[in-house]
Amino acid sequence: MSGLTQLQAMGTAERRKEARTVIASSYLGSTIEYYDFLLYATAAAVVFPKVFFSGMDEWVGVVAAYGTFAAGYVARPLGGVIFGHFGDKLGRKGMLIVSMLVMGVASTLIGLVPGASVAGPWGAVMLVILRVFQGIAVGGEWGGAALMALEHSESGKRGFAASFVNAGAPTGAVLGTFIMGAFSSLPNDQFLAWGWRVPFLLSFVLLGVGMFVRLKVSESPIFKAALEQEKRVQAEAARAEGTNGAGGTVPARREIPLLQVLRRPKTLIFTMLAGAAGFALQVVLATFAVTFAVSKGADRQGVLYAYAAASLVSIVFVVLGGRLSDKLGRRPVMVGGLVVFIAYLVPMFQLLSSNNIMLIFVAFAVGLMIHSMLFGPLAAFVSEQFGTTSRYTGASLGYQLATLLGAGFTPGIVAQIFKDSGQNTGSVVWYLAIMSVVSIVFILLTREPKNNDLQTVRL
Repeated sequence: MSGLTQLQAMGTAERRKEARTVIASSYLGSTIEYYDFLLYATAAAVVFPKVFFSGMDEWVGVVAAYGTFAAGYVARPLGGVIFGHFGDKLGRKGMLIVSMLVMGVASTLIGLVPGASVAGPWGAVMLVILRVFQGIAVGGEWGGAALMALEHSESGKRGFAASFVNAGAPTGAVLGTFIMGAFSSLPNDQFLAWGWRVPFLLSFVLLGVGMFVRLKVSESPIFKAALEQEKRVQAEAARAEGTNGAGGTVPARREIPLLQVLRRPKTLIFTMLAGAAGFALQVVLATFAVTFAVSKGADRQGVLYAYAAASLVSIVFVVLGGRLSDKLGRRPVMVGGLVVFIAYLVPMFQLLSSNNIMLIFVAFAVGLMIHSMLFGPLAAFVSEQFGTTSRYTGASLGYQLATLLGAGFTPGIVAQIFKDSGQNTGSVVWYLAIMSVVSIVFILLTREPKNNDLQTVRL
């Protein structure tokens, strides 16, 4: 059945059932992908400085480990372009399967990389290469999962539907942090020797689960309808020029999706800057905040569990943030979340330095709940800015450039600022607050996309 006919033939109940299936699969797939990707963040905070950068000053090793972490974010826009191109040409579903395969294999191999005591600097080199493949994979994953959820949902519920993809990030963080936390209870020498590797090796098991789920979802009917509409337009243009298929002018091939996006660079740039602070705040909580709390004397395993428990609480708030944006608009909810987070930065670091696991949990939980008001609407906010035949490329590139700008280098920059300031959090607060203000400005400069017609094809 054609995409347009499928949209027309489906009853309301049938479409809602199909949407629920796709949303569930997007959520589960995103959870598995982000388990792999964010597991690296936890390892970079508590393991890699000692395993791959041993012999350095403690905070120098932390900065070096965060440098390998950044490699994944550098690669994410490349993944967005590659998977976006083929996702806009061939369809969303196939690209989701390939991205998951790449992520699962790369993450499993990270668990096999030898440390500095065995491979010297080559261990770190292998780590960076595999991290790049992780970045390429997650760069392609997010766009496909977000669009599948968005394009299967009804108007007025798109923020809610797409928020489940972003809810996969804290869910993956919970899963990864709990598993890494469990193995961190081993004696320190055993944990550093082999315990940290097991969570990465488990990625191969999750890969099998994810592939099973991904193979069962249907292609986006809006995407199929857009391709059919485009073919009809081309056929009518050919007939108008007197062609009948037996010769004459061949209808022009569709423009490369990336060029379609770059013809409107303002949309791409504004989207990138609007989302950057959200990723900066998210990654600081996942990396620097963990390292900071442990450096103040808190138990490593307790801090990891506190972060995992807080991430679990935040999952509900990510979805609520997306739902609220369906009612109030994406921009008001996102701006409100950033404003509140700026006010929260100082008390957050005070709680993190308390050496009290319950207060550290409160610091993480409140921070992630506030962040959810930005993160929940973000998937719909970004995706709704682009037309159907370039949406995978545009949304992926805008989102991944925001992650690169906001999250890729932030852990290393923040750690360096903290070290250079004599371990004073005031400079870190100012850095994060300025980033947040920049994002607020560009959110306000970007048009409200809540009521955009997703079936409109802009070439």
